[in-house]
Amino acid sequence: MRRRVWIVLGCMMLAGCGGRDLSDLEAYVAEVKARPKGAIEPMPEIKPSETFVFDPEGLRDPFVPEKPTPPPQVAVTSSGVKPDPTRPREALEEYALDGLRMMGTIKKDEILWGLVQTPEGTVHRVKAGNYMGQNHGRIVQVLEDRIELVEIVPDAPGTWRERQASLAMAQ
Repeated sequence: MRRRVWIVLGCMMLAGCGGRDLSDLEAYVAEVKARPKGAIEPMPEIKPSETFVFDPEGLRDPFVPEKPTPPPQVAVTSSGVKPDPTRPREALEEYALDGLRMMGTIKKDEILWGLVQTPEGTVHRVKAGNYMGQNHGRIVQVLEDRIELVEIVPDAPGTWRERQASLAMAQ
């Protein structure tokens, strides 16, 4: 019984597919074929390029290594200022001064401490004598609105000089 029902349903479905009225499809194909043809754009004009003649006369051969020239001899006069390479580095010396922010001050045991924030957001407490910045900056004085430093920066090959710097309170 079930088998007969399935056979009848299958025949009905096949009967629905049997219509051969394709007039709407044929009309659309005829309309597309009747459309006017578009013009093909002409090829772009190729402009002749300017020729270049390479003349290697008097030039260095790029496949032969250059002879190193010795650096010019400069008279080194030292002012006696130089960083101490044996001094242990402090945490705030990893950062450039323009990356640090002074957040405020605290007074404890008659010492004014400065609060300095790193780019990561960590706040460090500093006082006169501590170091910060990448140029060997030693803190000279902590004030309410700024921290004053003396940095040791290279001046010429082999010479150093001191430079005043400060870190102002963040707004």
